Amino acid sequence: MKLIQRVGYYLGGFSIGLIILAFFLNGKKTSCSYGPDARVLKNIRLKKIIYHDNIQSNLEDYNLDSIAINYVLRKGNINFSESNARQEPCATYNIEGEFEKKEIIFTVENCDSIATITNLKIE
Repeated sequence: MKLIQRVGYYLGGFSIGLIILAFFLNGKKTSCSYGPDARVLKNIRLKKIIYHDNIQSNLEDYNLDSIAINYVLRKGNINFSESNARQEPCATYNIEGEFEKKEIIFTVENCDSIATITNLKIE
């Protein structure tokens, strides 16, 4: 069998495999959270989020609501240099992101069953 035939068979089988995967994974809630940022943000999003009292007033001052926080939890970045991921019993993360041309920075205490937003800064 010539090399060109082997490459043809390989590409044919590979394309059939891709089509089968697309068929099985179509419509499923699959995600590829492999980076450290993505894993931590997904972990926080899956938990019940509690806001401190001053956070709600800060959001109202800038005409924002919990949608802004949820957006930053999806698209934001974690500043690991200012975070304390090994703190017991709840790790503390500084999350930064942009929503409607406003820079939002907040601190989250990530416990076993809840995530508490303790500090919020909007620029």
